[in-house]
Amino acid sequence: MNYFSKLYTRWQHFLHNETLKQKVYSIVFESDTPKGRLFNIILISSIIVSVLMVILESMHLFSPTAYWILRLLEYLLTLFFTIEYLARIYCLKNPRKYIFSFFGLVDLLATLPVYLSFFLKGAHYLLVIRAFRLIRIFRIFKLFSFISEGNLLLRSLRISAPKISVFFFFVLILVTSMGTVMYMIEGDVPGSEFNNIPNSIYWAIVTMTTVGYGDITPVTPVGRFLSAIIMLTGYTIIAVPTGIVSAAMVSQQKKQAERQCPHCHQTGHDAETVYCKYRGKELESDSKRKIHNEEF
Repeated sequence: MNYFSKLYTRWQHFLHNETLKQKVYSIVFESDTPKGRLFNIILISSIIVSVLMVILESMHLFSPTAYWILRLLEYLLTLFFTIEYLARIYCLKNPRKYIFSFFGLVDLLATLPVYLSFFLKGAHYLLVIRAFRLIRIFRIFKLFSFISEGNLLLRSLRISAPKISVFFFFVLILVTSMGTVMYMIEGDVPGSEFNNIPNSIYWAIVTMTTVGYGDITPVTPVGRFLSAIIMLTGYTIIAVPTGIVSAAMVSQQKKQAERQCPHCHQTGHDAETVYCKYRGKELESDSKRKIHNEEF
């Protein structure tokens, strides 16, 4: 009984060890510290190896012995991903936010198929599990949070999202209008594919995006003239979102260049960076790091 009491005490100490939580947080969530960078390199390498293993296994090129080796590596990688998932939950004050986030769900789903394979022995279920394991590919999206250029791109996309949404709504109105006009022009032609407005809107989208499947084509001179106008308009419209994102990236790069470390006075730090990438010290010298950060 005394043994279980000591074990329970140690477990409670582990769960409420704030110093340990802070160390774990700096490793699994911060990529601008030496240990964090090392952990991210190991994590990225494990993700890539895991995805390649799934691809190779689907090609059926190896002997049964090689497949057993692949399976053993899969078990080891799954154990690593499980420990990583639990570590992220452990060091957060509000783990629910991470658990029900996009990447939190992907992290969970990426580990489940291997565990489920111990209970579902039927060949039909194994096929489902094997296909389900491919969701681990989505973990590669997490690379962007470890690369400064990826962070810059993601911040630029977030800043540009309202403008791009307005632009997308404008394009939606435009293709709907052009499709309706084309229906009015070509709808009465015998054998025409523009026999309803949805088909005409589909044609307008394909034409304006310069995809041009060719499954629906206008036959009247007026319809062909309007088609040419939509094609030329499409070339100019495609460049607009690129310009919006590029302007946001230039603005973010300017802010990044102006951010200075108070210790070494070096510039060029990312907006979300906590530590100086040259000395490893906190960029905000008068603030203490909080492991109970709501973000992850």
